[in-house]
Amino acid sequence: SSRPVLRSPTMAPAPLNKRKIVKKRTKAFVRFQCHGPYSRGRVKEAWRKPRGIDSAVRRRFRNYGPIQPRIGFGSDKRTKYLLPNGFYPFVIHNVKELDMLLMHNQVYAAIIGHAVGGKKRAILRRLHLK
Repeated sequence: SSRPVLRSPTMAPAPLNKRKIVKKRTKAFVRFQCHGPYSRGRVKEAWRKPRGIDSAVRRRFRNYGPIQPRIGFGSDKRTKYLLPNGFYPFVIHNVKELDMLLMHNQVYAAIIGHAVGGKKRAILRRLHLK
């Protein structure tokens, strides 16, 4: 089964240019001293910037404390917000926004908004499949 798969016209559109998404860091940044003998669950893991005047973590001493977020961990500008299927997300709330996407169907993928109700959601799905 090493034959190439041919795309038929009825299949979903393919992205215009599919780039490889490179994440510089996938682990979450944790708060300083969230684990240890004295925190015992009182200090949550969610990232907070250290603000102490003498804090070695805030002053970014080598090999001291957890890694802090900084600009170097940012995503590549061309792949930022890119979905794994190669499209950029576009939130739609009505039929007019869905019609606008027809011109950009190789760049953006339609995502139905959270606040869209059941009736309109069904209409959008039906129009999207046509």
